[in-house]
Amino acid sequence: MSQSAHALWATALGALQLEVTRHNFETWLKHTVGLSFEDGRLTVGVPSSFVAENLEKRMAPLIAKTVKGIANGEIEIVYQVHQSQHADQDPVAAPAPISADGPRPRRTSRSPATGSQLSPRYTFETFVVGKSNRFAHAAAMAVADSPGTRFNPLVIHAGVGLGKTHLLHAIGHAAQAKGLHFLYASAEQFTNDFITALRENTLEVFRTKYRSIDLLLLDDIQFIAGKEHSRESFFHTFNDLHTASKQIVITTDTRPKLLPLLEERFTSRLEGGLRADIQPPDLETRVAILQKKAEAAQIKLSPEVIEFLAQRIVRNVRDLEGALNRILAMGGLANRPIDLDLAQQAVADLPTSPAQNRRSSPSQLLDAVCYYFDLPMDDLTGKSRKKGIALARQIAAYLLREDTPHSLADIGAFLGGRGHTTALRAHDKIAYHLALDSNLRRQVDEIRNLVDSDQHRTA
Repeated sequence: MSQSAHALWATALGALQLEVTRHNFETWLKHTVGLSFEDGRLTVGVPSSFVAENLEKRMAPLIAKTVKGIANGEIEIVYQVHQSQHADQDPVAAPAPISADGPRPRRTSRSPATGSQLSPRYTFETFVVGKSNRFAHAAAMAVADSPGTRFNPLVIHAGVGLGKTHLLHAIGHAAQAKGLHFLYASAEQFTNDFITALRENTLEVFRTKYRSIDLLLLDDIQFIAGKEHSRESFFHTFNDLHTASKQIVITTDTRPKLLPLLEERFTSRLEGGLRADIQPPDLETRVAILQKKAEAAQIKLSPEVIEFLAQRIVRNVRDLEGALNRILAMGGLANRPIDLDLAQQAVADLPTSPAQNRRSSPSQLLDAVCYYFDLPMDDLTGKSRKKGIALARQIAAYLLREDTPHSLADIGAFLGGRGHTTALRAHDKIAYHLALDSNLRRQVDEIRNLVDSDQHRTA
């Protein structure tokens, strides 16, 4: 029964990994395990009573719905404090991700100089290179080969689950092999360290930790934006390291100049180095990732299963690998071979990309924008730069890029023959202000609702 509980909970984790944010998965779910499953009650082992309390308060409905869907019936879920003997392993009953920027594993490698910890799984050798990430990979390799001499700072920006953390760790491994003094930290860790130093009056220790190194690897810098004192401290840390020709590598989920609440003096320094972005993987890269993952796990996947997954999961690598984790876990739970029928059943209810979910056409989106702003199509696609018309056009560009699979060149053409750079600027402007302007978020949501209701009427 305990083996069945482990498989059932592992399958649930594979689904939950795609439903919650990386931070929430890593904090509350990652180090949990199924302990027993008897008489309709699933006992889940958790590392502490604090985790149990938060799972019950914050995620109970989602967890119950997920487990019910897997077990095909109502299941009572109880939590029990349990220290797993395999705490360093991923709780999902599948091999570790190859190149996802998903939940970070417990880091085990250690730099003798700084105590920085890296995942042994995130190396250049395990990173799958494709058209969407080739430039970022080459830039990371160049920095790893000659830190502090070229591309300083290196800023890698990408959405969730596309591999930026993988590259950051890979650079760290290369630095460790060279015997360099380096430090890997998330922006959240940097902020926590700074707050602790303020509280305990140990700012000098904090400065020494972050400034007496050859290489600083800082992950998810967007979390510093808006935290005035942490941002100021990092600004001075950045200047000290950069002046001393020490290498700085930073990741972020958006272009530096679009980060909300970062000062111009800071973003200009970030833009002064090399900026490398990672786009969602194309079909060939998704196939290669699945093949490499299966090979590393010594699992045979048929070409039909690989092709199905690569076609079905398109948003990012984390989702792709989470779906594969779920298939492997469900296969183990049901003692079934991993074939196309199992793959289709396993991912039937998983979220896909926004464009797939909405299946919006450019004409539907443009019509909805015109209806919402009470504009004729000729004004939306014309040359007028009036404020109201320009805003409508920018929102249209944003929605066309987010909710359809069309390229920037296509989007520019839909908007009256504009260039792809104009379409990109319009998209980025709306993306930036969405983080700050609740009224704009409401407008975008209401336009999407118009599109959805139109699809509903014509379905």
